[in-house]
Amino acid sequence: MNIKAPWLDFYGNIPKTLEYPDVSMFELIEMNAGQWPYMIAYSFEGRKKIYKDFLNDVHQCAKGLASLGIKADDRVTICMPNTPQGVTTFYALNLIGAIPNMVHPLSAEGEIEFFLTTSKSKAILVLDAFYPKVKAVRDACPDLETVIVASIDTELSKVKALGFKLTLGRRIPKIAKNENIVRYTELMERGLEFSGEYRVARKGNDPAVILYSGGTTGKMKGIVLTNMNFNALGLQTGYAGLRSRDDGTIMLTIMPMFHGFGLGVCIHTVLIFGGQCVLVPQFNVKTYAKLLKKAKPNYIAGVPTLFEALLRSKKMKRVKLGHLKGVFSGGDSLSIELKKKVDKFLKDHGAQVQVREGYGTTECVTASCLTPHDLYKEGSIGIPFPDTFYKIVDPETCRELPYGEEGEICINGPSVMKEYLDEPEETANTLRKHEDGHVWLHTGDLGTMDKDGFVYFKQRLKRMIVSSGYSIYPSQIENIIDSHPDVLMSCVIGVPDPYKVQKVKAYIALKPGVRPTDEIKDEIRRHCEKNVAKYAMPYDFEYRDSLPQTLVGKIAYTVLEEEARREIAKDNIG
Repeated sequence: MNIKAPWLDFYGNIPKTLEYPDVSMFELIEMNAGQWPYMIAYSFEGRKKIYKDFLNDVHQCAKGLASLGIKADDRVTICMPNTPQGVTTFYALNLIGAIPNMVHPLSAEGEIEFFLTTSKSKAILVLDAFYPKVKAVRDACPDLETVIVASIDTELSKVKALGFKLTLGRRIPKIAKNENIVRYTELMERGLEFSGEYRVARKGNDPAVILYSGGTTGKMKGIVLTNMNFNALGLQTGYAGLRSRDDGTIMLTIMPMFHGFGLGVCIHTVLIFGGQCVLVPQFNVKTYAKLLKKAKPNYIAGVPTLFEALLRSKKMKRVKLGHLKGVFSGGDSLSIELKKKVDKFLKDHGAQVQVREGYGTTECVTASCLTPHDLYKEGSIGIPFPDTFYKIVDPETCRELPYGEEGEICINGPSVMKEYLDEPEETANTLRKHEDGHVWLHTGDLGTMDKDGFVYFKQRLKRMIVSSGYSIYPSQIENIIDSHPDVLMSCVIGVPDPYKVQKVKAYIALKPGVRPTDEIKDEIRRHCEKNVAKYAMPYDFEYRDSLPQTLVGKIAYTVLEEEARREIAKDNIG
């Protein structure tokens, strides 16, 4: 059974419903790869892998994993950047029915211990540069039996491998020969020798991946996602996001594979439809500009902070972008002003497309809503994917609200998660059966919907600032501040106040070369006074060279909130 790639004949008319095969993630890729065995599946630092060889690698890796005693339903942590070993192992685990537990390689030791113990991981794949952190917590993880260590240089050409060893490779601590580890190269060798059964049949509703998110409560939780969740996301994204499929369609895969956006859209979607993933292990503005010139991708995706970085990069001045067919922003809200700046940047560099904003949560893999390629409504995050339904409800009663009225965004569709890992109460609070008989994902986000079905994200419930009885949305103020020509980015938080409950504070990073002089500060304050209601006006503007970011590139507003609380506590003691 072949699933015809929708981009073969799709030029704008998005169907309301699609066909979803009841198969595993890898099986869906394998079923379709017969149409393009000699096309490039991925490239990494100049080395390319065709689909035929990629599938063979996955089977070989799966055999190697089976030889280590890893079996169906075992959890295995993948603590890797975007590398061939990470992608191959991910699908090999899916092939043998095991469940990849995806975590950020830059996680601290305590976080890695949390991820390993929470998931009860039997094994972990980690890059040699980050192995010391795993070694430090290994004894505290009773379920962990096997540590597989990969190295970047084994995936490079001989010349590049030598250069790597003489430069960045010299900083990587040497691993003693008697360490209790399995090298990735050894794992693949074991796969060649293994002759037993290894493939396990899996269906759509079987658990397939564990990702992590704070959800609506802010508490870090494992999110159990199924094969259907990812396959549906991939097929939906193909219809809603990709307009045509010319041979050699390329996605610049810079979003990390531990994140639903990177794994679901930039890798799985592309591989379903025979595209090429250009795997980028680490974001760097200079190398990104070079990749855009060399790879000439048709699609790029990123969080707003990535696009902000590109806007200020001198390396991007002469880069031509006429090859782009799609530019997607997700992971955080894209302000109206930043969209205007990015769209102008794309036009000035020869692109015929505008940035398209998506919306979703890790609880439904990633995006479940996207602005159409040929229609944009200012402030909207677009329309739901096929077979995905949105409704706006009263957060207290779950009563569905009329068009234009603000409430909590709820989602129903095939990409909605199975559950939170070992968190039945949290699961019940998030996945709720409504009076219509359907189970709805409560996102914890506020928004509206218009009569045309366009959705508007307003604010996450937990970020709402309540001051003197007024509800204030930080993103609205940030959008106003960001519209000032000298501002690069801003973050607005609520600071505890004994009289108002909370008062508004703004943190601002100015564009490169712009200094926070008294004149500039006064201009920005007057700009805000002109556009912000008095009750929502920031009492303080703090200027910084940069703003803190999360591991996936969002502005870390919680870090700024904690800093503000500490300052208040210090002042009270004083």
